[in-house]
Amino acid sequence: MTTGDLHLPTVIGHRGAVGHAPENTLAGIRKAATLGVTWVEFDVALTKDGEPVLLHDETVDRTTDRKGKLADLTLAEIRTLDAGTWFSGDFAGERIPTLDEAIAELESLGLNANVEIKPTSGREADTGRVVAERVAAHWPQDRPPPLFSSFQPDALAAARRAAPEIPRGLLLRRPSRGWRQWAEDLACWSIHCNHRNLDRRTAEQVLKAGYHLLAYTVNDAGRAERLFNWGVEAVFSDYPDRILAM
Repeated sequence: MTTGDLHLPTVIGHRGAVGHAPENTLAGIRKAATLGVTWVEFDVALTKDGEPVLLHDETVDRTTDRKGKLADLTLAEIRTLDAGTWFSGDFAGERIPTLDEAIAELESLGLNANVEIKPTSGREADTGRVVAERVAAHWPQDRPPPLFSSFQPDALAAARRAAPEIPRGLLLRRPSRGWRQWAEDLACWSIHCNHRNLDRRTAEQVLKAGYHLLAYTVNDAGRAERLFNWGVEAVFSDYPDRILAM
């Protein structure tokens, strides 16, 4: 795997395809594939016993039928949770997948991924290391590499040490003072910004610095077109079909 093999699409399904299916689930990944995307984004954090699973929040309250902190739950306990009914009864019984299961699903569907390292508080380095080691061990070697991203520099630094060959993206709410030094220190390949905080000048600054520029979370086709005109290479979307139809 080399970064030279990495070619971003213009649209990446956000947490699968959040507008159409429960986030960070295999059902969401499959739905994204039916909508025509070639890449999805999902979040990965660690259970109490150190297993990487797909979850955005520090708790399971919002997206399952239980309450509690992920860091207090083992993988066996996570396996019992319903992660689909909150979205729709059509997804009743959907489970929180492990990272290994997500990688297998991606391989079967021919998709690539932006793997966001989403550590719970205090587990930044451990999460970055475990996620990177697991991806490096299980990612199909005949396919282009995935892309790691995180808001947490410590997580990206740990991922870099564990799997330096997998490219990294620095997640920012806005490119404020210090972002260039972080990106340089972490040898980042890309910068991922909240689209609401992007304008043409800021986009040009990021691109001039030599980074690929991605924007989240874009659900309006007109806004996506403007971002592309500024040089944004890819957008994350809850409704990727809206952007693809542009």
